This record gives sequence, structure tokens and C-alpha cells, in this order.
Amino acid sequence: MGNNDRVTARNGVFVSASVVKTDVVLVGAGIMSATLGALLRQLEPSWSITLFETLDAAAAESSDPWNNAGTGHSALCELNYTPRGADGDVNIDKAVSINEQFQVSRQFWAHSVDTGVLTNPSEFINPIPHVSFTHGPDGVDYLRTRYDKLSRQTLFEGMEFITDPAEFTKRLPLMGAGRDFSDPVALNWFEHGTDVDFGALTQQLVNFVGQGADVFFGHKVTNLSKQSDGSWVVSVRNNHTGEKRKVEAKFVFVGAGGGALHLLQRSGIKEAKGFGGFPVSGEFLRCTNPDLIAEHSAKVYGQAAVGAPPMSVPHLDTRVINHQPGLLFGPYAGWSPKFLKNGSITDLPFSVRPANLLPMMSIAPQEFGLLKYLIGELAASPADRIATMRDFVPEALGEDWEAITAGQRVQVIRGSGVKGSLEFGTAVVAAGDGTIAGLLGASPGASTAVPAMLDVLSKCFGDRYEGAWAPKLGEMIPSFGKSLTDHPDLFKQVWDWTSKSLQLDKAPARA
Repeated sequence: MGNNDRVTARNGVFVSASVVKTDVVLVGAGIMSATLGALLRQLEPSWSITLFETLDAAAAESSDPWNNAGTGHSALCELNYTPRGADGDVNIDKAVSINEQFQVSRQFWAHSVDTGVLTNPSEFINPIPHVSFTHGPDGVDYLRTRYDKLSRQTLFEGMEFITDPAEFTKRLPLMGAGRDFSDPVALNWFEHGTDVDFGALTQQLVNFVGQGADVFFGHKVTNLSKQSDGSWVVSVRNNHTGEKRKVEAKFVFVGAGGGALHLLQRSGIKEAKGFGGFPVSGEFLRCTNPDLIAEHSAKVYGQAAVGAPPMSVPHLDTRVINHQPGLLFGPYAGWSPKFLKNGSITDLPFSVRPANLLPMMSIAPQEFGLLKYLIGELAASPADRIATMRDFVPEALGEDWEAITAGQRVQVIRGSGVKGSLEFGTAVVAAGDGTIAGLLGASPGASTAVPAMLDVLSKCFGDRYEGAWAPKLGEMIPSFGKSLTDHPDLFKQVWDWTSKSLQLDKAPARA
């Protein structure tokens, strides 16, 4: 890659060039495109990069902190990553895998701070305990088993198991006040968790990418067309002027969140055939009482309702946005046919194609519990929602909370013949020739952005990834190619370094 004929921009407007070409097109200015752009700028500084974002700002959709259903997913407290089997045993494999991935992201961010790619880490990452919460004899037994298995793992050392009501109330005063402890409670407590504002992080990364790339806000990618030489013609429309342009790119990454499925379908690549999407929206209750916010400093996750998707696991969540703590509870699931918060009601119907119609239709009988859950959530009143919150905050009053709309999520439906399966996770879809890739899905999403984008680089630039890029990637990510779980000494070194660079070696905020 590398050429002299490239797209140039001035104030978000195309400037004429003899041939409008670029090496890389990034679609969307969320955490995924920003991460990939930051990696490529350092791996291949001579490559030209052009980024198009439909909205007028970076991180204005799913990466926005008020839209993000979970911040800093590292499997320390999310119980959907440690399912209990019929025999009562707890499977921790997914939790260990996700924590490994989060550590990769954490290393990249620390290296970026050390090298000036990112500045002032407290703007995007802060120490906050991660806590799992259950009640009732069955819930206590589950958390005890979970603790017994996870606490022996390298990445989870230091986890605590708490059942004492006095200690519960000391650590979580808002949750302890007014609680009837005749119903036993249990916590898995991890002191050194983090809160990540992916909106602030994305904006910093986009600022870095933009120093050596062309960034266009308010520009919508409408089509992708492959040429005989393997390049892609990217059709773009200026949302403000209506002007249409075409850009030729050697590689395209579709990081458009819920909008990725439509563009991958329009690309015509066989790897995208059979994929469908099921949108799930929702709301949070945001605390408006500063006194209550001050009484809670933790991310506390409970158990999901039967049939609920993973992003609907209830949590009482401290977040730090613009250096100010906030408190959310939820999410409460909703439904909309839109694939993006700023999307269209035609998103779902227009995503149905002959290749995914039968797989999508096959989902309903398989996921009856999910449909029943969604119907129940849609029928819930404001009073019902406060009643649900009282499982976490026994003395909750509606006057202290306001409803806010969360970001839109699209669950992946993967087709296999006439059957489909609903997948709760993220999936990298890449063409066999490595000229285009995209990301579908939701949780754990942003927290594993770096390993997800390394997956894109591996699938699309295999020779460079294993060869010329490996030493540089090893500098950015010291555990590159290794498992921290299997290398405790390396994990200790990495943990100490990242904690210092990201300024996480200070004591977590406590009530």
C-alpha cells in the first residue's frame, strides 16, 4: 500500500484531487475504528487513512458513555460470563478469556499513554471496584462456587467472598440501607476493577488518527463496490450538502456498530451471507440525587432474568464521566427495529435477505424465553422499574432517578443452512482476500476492542501481522502471543506497569 493520490479534507469537505484514492477507509468513528486507525498509524505510518462518520462527532453512538450498557467489561463481576450448569458447577472459561482480552486492551492503552498517543488517562479510565451480587441460599452457593474457582486464577487473584451483613453494608451502604438480611446475601468483590469512559477514549484516539489521516464527520457511507483489481469503491454522501463522492480504497473496515450489517451485505462478500441481526434497545435509570451518588462507589452486577440477553444483566453502576461520578441502574430492555440509536425504523426489515430469512425465522421458537422477557419489559411501568431496582437499592424512590435511553444493540444471528443461532458476543467478518472486514455484535464489545482489531489485522494482513508487525506489536502489548494466565510473572510485570501508566495505582474511590 501507499500512494500519492489520496483524499484530502478541509473542514470536513472534499478537496479536489486528480484521483481520489486512499489506502484504508474506516467506516464509523467509534471505539473499533479509532482503535484500528491508531494501530495502523503506528504499524504503517506511510499508509493513507480516511475515516467517515455519519454523525457530527466521534463516539456519538454506542461508544458514548451514556449509551454504553457496560463500561470496562473484564469478566470480574459479570455473572453471564460464569454460567452455572445443571450439576451446580460453574464454568469460568469465558470469564478467563475475556479478562485476558481486556488485559490486552489495557496494555495498548498504557503504551499509548507512555508514547503520547493518549493523554491524561483519568479522562477515560479510573479505579472502581467490580462486584458480583446475589441473594438467597441458591445465589450464595453459586457465588461461593464461582469464587472458589476464579480466585485461584492468576488474573483474578485478590477476589473476596463476602456474606457478612455488616461488611456488606460497610462496603455498599446504599445497597445495605433498609435491607432485610434474613434473606442471605453474597458478594464477589474485586477491589482493582476500572471504569472506562469509551467516549473520551475514542475521542482521544480519533484525535491521534486525525493527525495523519483525513476525517469526515457528517458523511454517510452508502455503498461498497469491489473492483476487478481487488480495491473497493466507497460511495459517500455529505449529510449536510447532499454532495456525493466515491473513494477508492485498498482496504475497508466497517466499524459502524449496528450499521455494519447493512454495509457488509451490500459489499456482496460471501462471508457476510447468512448473517442477520436482532436489535435490542433499553433504558437506564440515572440517579439525580448527589447524596445517593456519594453513597455508592462500585460496579455491582446481579443475575439476569430468565431469557434476558447478556447486555440486560442488572447492575448498579458507578461511572466517571468528565471527572464526575454518576450512578446508573439497569438496563431495562426495550425494542425498536432500529439498528442504531440514530438509525431508521427500516433497519431491521431492510436487513432481511434471501440468505438470512430462514435462519432469522428459526430463531423465534428457539428464543421464546427472550421474547417473553422483552414483552414483559415493554409492559413494565415506571413504578415497576423502581420496584425492580429495590432488589439492589431497598429504599429506592422514583423521585431520585430519571429514565435515559441506552444505546441500540444488535445481537448477531449466524445462519447455517435454514437454521440460525443467536450469538451473544462479537464477530469479526472478513473477506477471504483480506480487503474488507467488519465487526458485528455487542457485549463485551468496547472492552475487547484491541484484541478484536488485532483479529482483523491477523485475518486481513496475515503476512505483515506475523512478520514485520510482530516486533512493534510486542512493544505495544508485552503479552502479545502469550497467555497471561499461563505466565504469572509476566502478568505481575504487566499489571504493575499498566497500573502506573494509567494512574490506577491510587486507591479506588470509596464511599
